[in-house]
Amino acid sequence: MLKSLAILFVVLSAVFIADQFIKNLFVEGFRYYTNCIDLILVFNKGVAFSMFAFLAEWLKWIQLALLAGVLGYTLWLKENRYFVPVGMMVGAGLSNVADRFIHGGVVDYVYWHCGFDFAIFNFADVMIDIAVVWLLILNYTAKKA
Repeated sequence: MLKSLAILFVVLSAVFIADQFIKNLFVEGFRYYTNCIDLILVFNKGVAFSMFAFLAEWLKWIQLALLAGVLGYTLWLKENRYFVPVGMMVGAGLSNVADRFIHGGVVDYVYWHCGFDFAIFNFADVMIDIAVVWLLILNYTAKKA
């Protein structure tokens, strides 16, 4: 179990550090423009598509509580197969919450505008999406006892 916990926290830390490193590049001024994707700096005050921005300062505390709940529930389950995707999800979520404390909003930077305008997102958002799909697959392919 200790090895599994170590893996969870290594994954969590790696995703958090990688995301914060990338975001720092944009905060420091990095920009790149193409015909389909622009890499620009935007501070998102809400969650996906700026939803719940009206919650303002409460949003970061709500997100921290949700992340603590996900982590606590995963540790309570003691299912090793969940530790890597949950580490990805919690590391990415904590990185986005850290942005709210440091910058007042989540640092987003990937703007897809090829054929249609899409939401602006970041590496942490991608890691959360991958983790959710991974967890869904794990749950739907679980062997029933």
